[in-house]
Amino acid sequence: MTELTYDIAVVGGGIVGLATALAITDADSSRSVAVLEKEDGWGQHQTGHNSGVIHSGIYYQPGSYKATMARDGGKEMAEFCEQHSLPITRSGKIIVATEPGELPRLEKLRERGAANRLTVRPLTPEEIREHEPHVRGLAGLHVPSTGTCDFGAVAGRLVEILRERGVHMMSSTRVIGFSRRSREVVVETDRGEVLARRVANCAGLHSDRLAHIGGQRNDVRIVPFRGEYFELRPDREHLVQNLVYPVPDPAFPFLGVHLTRMNNGGVHIGPNAVLAFARDGYSKASVDWAGVRDVATNRGLHRLARRYWREGGAEVLRSMIKPLFVRAVRRLVPEIESADLVAAPAGVRAQAIHDDGTLVDDFAFAEDEQFVHVLNAPSPAATASLPIGREIARRCLVRADQ
Repeated sequence: MTELTYDIAVVGGGIVGLATALAITDADSSRSVAVLEKEDGWGQHQTGHNSGVIHSGIYYQPGSYKATMARDGGKEMAEFCEQHSLPITRSGKIIVATEPGELPRLEKLRERGAANRLTVRPLTPEEIREHEPHVRGLAGLHVPSTGTCDFGAVAGRLVEILRERGVHMMSSTRVIGFSRRSREVVVETDRGEVLARRVANCAGLHSDRLAHIGGQRNDVRIVPFRGEYFELRPDREHLVQNLVYPVPDPAFPFLGVHLTRMNNGGVHIGPNAVLAFARDGYSKASVDWAGVRDVATNRGLHRLARRYWREGGAEVLRSMIKPLFVRAVRRLVPEIESADLVAAPAGVRAQAIHDDGTLVDDFAFAEDEQFVHVLNAPSPAATASLPIGREIARRCLVRADQ
């Protein structure tokens, strides 16, 4: 390893870490920056294992980071993709109520969309069919600003830009510890030491662990949830034109089983959200000791499970029993049959939780003189990555200038 002391070391080579390095170099090209990533490539985890949806921000509390950064980030992400000739669609989505009890929640979503300065149009059953001929519902909302892109391709282009700017891109470099000195941090890795005046912890699924070894003391811990997907057989893809979502349960942090037409023409359906016993556990057989220990010792998770055991149990059953998953899909598209669904690759989402069992509902940061930790960056973090990166960069540079 070089003895150069970097102005800022970014730990985590997903889209948020890459966007942070971009924002630092945008703000001050004289800063020396290194990006450290434990995998041998970039955007290998949450960035490369998602549905590719550019979210609008309709679901999020007005004034929150999620709401403003999803709205603004979606526009910026579309501009970035168009500028760099990356695949993108802005097809819009519909949110569909299929039961009378969902209608009040649908109306609250419309009001929230208006509060977040989004274009949202109510749909009658007939208008739902105009957008999606095979979807059935009592009422719906059309959100035209939603779309899809390839976040892995975005990450790849960010890496190219960062290399052109002289950022030191260090893949296959796992951070195992930190040592503080008066004017710098020693970032201990499995390939040697890296020196930096400031460290931005953008480690996603591992951010709480790195925050802890970096000296940050709080009760926020990451719980990994595996999102399990199916996809439609090619000859049945005509059943979904764009993006179709159910009305979400506001008490639960997931959006429910939804249908997404991808940039490549395929249609993904899901996810089931089930507890994962490994931070990088993309299959049901993925279990490691650290993941088991996390589950066994996480008081917040235990409290959350007692509160939402019915909802969590339903997710597990849908994971184990395909007909239950099909039933959830058929609420939106009655023509879909079990034989139409083929298993697709899963993803893992990082959900932060407090010790008292409450979910961390917004993007969350913690910092001191030498560190900025991103404690929570779940969906819509990929959509919002460019403004999130600017916020992390701002925090890093303010401290660096003090």
